[in-house]
Amino acid sequence: MGHRWKFFRAGGFDQVRIETAEDLLNLGQLDPKLWVALACPTKGVEFDARTLALLDTDGDGYIRAPELLSGITWAAERLNDISVLAESLEGVPLGAIREDGPGAALRAAASGLTAEGMITVASASTAEGEQAARAEAAWNEAGLSAQPLGAGTEAADAALCAVRAKVDDWFMRCRLAAFDARAAGALNASEDSFKSLAASTLNADSETIAALPLATVAPGAALPLGNGINPAWAARIAALGTAVVAPLLGDRQSLTEADWQAVQEKLAPYAAWRSAKPAGQPPEAEAIRDLERLARYVRDLMPLANNFVAFRDFYTRSGKAMFQIGTLYLDGRSADLCVAVTDAAKHAALASLSRICLVYCDCTRAGEKLSIAAAFTAGDSDQLMAGRNGVFYDRAGRDWNATITRIVDHPISLRQAFWSPYKRLMRLVGEQLQKIAGNKAKDIEDRMAAGAANAGKKLEAPGKAATPAQQAFDVGKFAGIFAAIGLAVGAIGTALASVVTGLLGLKLWQLPLVVAGVLLLVSGPAVVLAWFKLRSRNLGPILDANGWAVNARARINIPFGTALTQLARLPEGAERSLTDPYAEKSRPWGFYAVIALALLGAAAWYWR
Repeated sequence: MGHRWKFFRAGGFDQVRIETAEDLLNLGQLDPKLWVALACPTKGVEFDARTLALLDTDGDGYIRAPELLSGITWAAERLNDISVLAESLEGVPLGAIREDGPGAALRAAASGLTAEGMITVASASTAEGEQAARAEAAWNEAGLSAQPLGAGTEAADAALCAVRAKVDDWFMRCRLAAFDARAAGALNASEDSFKSLAASTLNADSETIAALPLATVAPGAALPLGNGINPAWAARIAALGTAVVAPLLGDRQSLTEADWQAVQEKLAPYAAWRSAKPAGQPPEAEAIRDLERLARYVRDLMPLANNFVAFRDFYTRSGKAMFQIGTLYLDGRSADLCVAVTDAAKHAALASLSRICLVYCDCTRAGEKLSIAAAFTAGDSDQLMAGRNGVFYDRAGRDWNATITRIVDHPISLRQAFWSPYKRLMRLVGEQLQKIAGNKAKDIEDRMAAGAANAGKKLEAPGKAATPAQQAFDVGKFAGIFAAIGLAVGAIGTALASVVTGLLGLKLWQLPLVVAGVLLLVSGPAVVLAWFKLRSRNLGPILDANGWAVNARARINIPFGTALTQLARLPEGAERSLTDPYAEKSRPWGFYAVIALALLGAAAWYWR
């Protein structure tokens, strides 16, 4: 019989409970289709970066399911008590490490590091650094006896390495010429080689010239250190003579093959010491490095699985998930679902499919910069606009200045959807009234300006003939206008009178039903549309835009969304004074309404 799994329901789907070490070790048997995510990035998340780097065995910047499973297996093979994987420890107990097999070297390394029986991540990291420092110090001490020229040995070794292959090549050519005289002509540069150079612009850095022999090849010849050297190699051969030959053999104008072997032998100890520099890790340091890895895995594998295979920390609200990098305070609200963003435009293109209202902010702090996307899932979006400022608190508690740069607009709440038609109507009416008022004001200003101009012309030319008399008042024309206005007012009055008469004809208990029906007719479509969108809000596109491979429809329903964004509320038991000395004076709008209805009724009766 296989492992017995437990699941919990959250976000509209089943998620596996990972509570014990056995749950962790059997994740390989769990159908991958039941994993909430199959990959997560190593950057832009709130998790130990060193642990993620150790798990990312291919170094591509992502943790995938096989890598997580491999890390669990690696840790289990080195533990004789796997229960420590589920105990939220800060490291690995000494007694939990195996004394044989893969754990033997780790156990031996751990024995000398602790007297309290616990290898913490901090102590293992410190021990690894100290071991590396000791290896570096031992290497440096060994180098003191391997430097025949003292401080000049390093420069001499560099000068020797720069020409070693070319000098070896030249001496081998000379030995071949000594072996067979016919070889000398073939091993020197041919006349055709020089003819090919004649048509080009020559310089000492030419690769074609550098490929020619170092000097003239002859049986038993000595390498000249001055004149007679290939121009492309002259500077390097001169450095060889100054830094190597002169200090080791004394001043000379040429170098025999025996001399060449002698200087190499004198610098050989330094070359061997240089090659032995601890670029990697000695065996004991390697064991300490693996000990640190085991300590990190014991501490971090269980939390990682509950942010990867399941989103327990996010949906149970027991803590923040690894993709939640902080909290944004803005517009009297705190948004807990904030993710890191590198490219807001690219992120928004995919994240908009989540149907969640997203506010993108650029955050700055003491020269540092950070971009985030914050999900607003409660309240409304009336005051959310580009340029508004807020404060972002990261997981370390540091505060950042946050400025809105972009908004992906989606319904936030049913309350916002209910009032949205009326707000749009009021906004439209206000805009039209402002437009009409502006046109009227401009018309009046134009008339006044024209009148002032005409008056100025009359004052400038009093002797000129008077302007033609204005057109006589057309009574018939204005009578028609007045009649049209009367008909319009009558129609409006009739309509209002019909409404008032209908309302007055209803019984008292019917009035609330009529009002509710009107509200439902106006607000109903917006509320229904918002309800469907709010029910289909999905966390997946927000994380997928950051490189996650979310494997489930991780929904954020209305109750859960309300919990992710907190609205400002007065503390419980706080005293509140309702007296506002600067409040606008209240007007008897009810009395005004009654008078208006009476006048409309009278007008309707009159026109009928």
